[in-house]
Amino acid sequence: MANEQKAVTEQTQEELNELLRIRREKLKDLQDAGTDPFEQVRFERTNFTTDIKENFDEMEGKTVRLAGRMMSKRIMGKASFADLSDRYGRLQLYVKRDELGEETYKGFKKMDIGDLIGISGEVFRTQKGEVSVMVKELTLLSKNLIPLPEKWHGLKDTDMRYRQRYVDLIINPDVRDTFEKRSAIVREIRNFMDSRGFMEVETPCLNTIPGGAAARPFVTHHNALDIDMYMRIATELHLKRLIVGGMEQVYEIGRIFRNEGMDTRHNPEFTTIELYQAYTDYNGMMDITEDMVVHVCEKVLGTTKVTYQGTELDFTKGWKRMTMADAVKEYSGLDFMAMSAEEALAAVKARGLEIEKNKDSWGDLLALCYEEYVEEKLMQPTFITDYPVEISPLAKRKASDPRLTERFECFVYGRELCNAFSELNDPIDQRERFERQVALREAGDDEANMMDTDFVTALEYGMPPTGGMGMGIDRLVMFLTDSASIRDVLLFPTMKPLGE
Repeated sequence: MANEQKAVTEQTQEELNELLRIRREKLKDLQDAGTDPFEQVRFERTNFTTDIKENFDEMEGKTVRLAGRMMSKRIMGKASFADLSDRYGRLQLYVKRDELGEETYKGFKKMDIGDLIGISGEVFRTQKGEVSVMVKELTLLSKNLIPLPEKWHGLKDTDMRYRQRYVDLIINPDVRDTFEKRSAIVREIRNFMDSRGFMEVETPCLNTIPGGAAARPFVTHHNALDIDMYMRIATELHLKRLIVGGMEQVYEIGRIFRNEGMDTRHNPEFTTIELYQAYTDYNGMMDITEDMVVHVCEKVLGTTKVTYQGTELDFTKGWKRMTMADAVKEYSGLDFMAMSAEEALAAVKARGLEIEKNKDSWGDLLALCYEEYVEEKLMQPTFITDYPVEISPLAKRKASDPRLTERFECFVYGRELCNAFSELNDPIDQRERFERQVALREAGDDEANMMDTDFVTALEYGMPPTGGMGMGIDRLVMFLTDSASIRDVLLFPTMKPLGE
């Protein structure tokens, strides 16, 4: 069986090599004849394929100029058909020798599927009722030298869809639609933020201290300064410096870099929006988060109900809100609010849960039980609030219970969508929390925060009460496009090089 498969593979490669040779010979013939397609520099088009299909009654009989990739060709003697694909769709072309002339028609017959062409012609409808263009002029704009796959979804090596996204986009209209939607989602997020009076800003991607999240950074070296620097793991600390400076409503949509594992939900570089508003708190951030997602759903999809991997998600206003302790009690029966630290430790040990070194405090154990018993069960949009201080080094403590912070995360389909705080603006408390993070780092936790003395200095100048929120845009796009993997919503996901 293995020998048969090897023989088929060798035959397939031999056939491909022959096709590659033939296409390069065609290119050489064109060049020798003085019609090198790669010398074409411009083609003025008047319409896209969808313009003609959607407005046929107005377009019928008119002359149009289209450009795109030839995706099929059916030669029928003196007349032929072809399909032209542009960024919006496909349209049938009717190509007649008597309309083009003998030489141009002969050249068309030699063209290959995948060639890029420009045409001028008249809009009409065939006897079978298909909207088409009668081609009057035809120009080869670029030569395809590698045959397109006939059944891209049938390929066993699905990684090639991500490695050669350009082919994926050519073949699969659904993939192009996903990225059209992604662009629209980002645009509507901006529209929403701008309409609320927020200012979009840019902060550094290279930092001397990686801060704002618990994550492992990428390290690089700045030659001129002779210092190590870090790709940013969050935009938080710079944005809050701007709040100190009086820019009371700011946001940034940007790339984040974390040197961590890859799976269907994680890529080393990804996109977030972080926003900060002075004189509000985490309740205000819940409201703005909900309003923003609802706005995006309505503008991009026309509905707040979407199907994700077979489950209907309802983003309609009125998302559920519950504290972390209440959620743990509901799903596990453990009532942390009624337990001391010692009682909590005993209860968790009795459940047989694995407790990490130096993470056996009341708050750490609450977070552990939340991850174990609750997270994956939160399918509909749910705000989980009041996180323990141990895992929230940048959030303000709750005045009613200093063990907790004014922090929430929103979960959808058992996955975190966003993270938000009433921002900690007490510089003394902030320094103490940084010191605890430093101690954890020195004990071996390389995701713990470093001490950022300049940020503490900024807080000492005075930061107003502030609410802040960070959301993973890739994850939102996944939900709104029914994409199972983050690789399906990143044009060029990180991939291991072939052969390694």
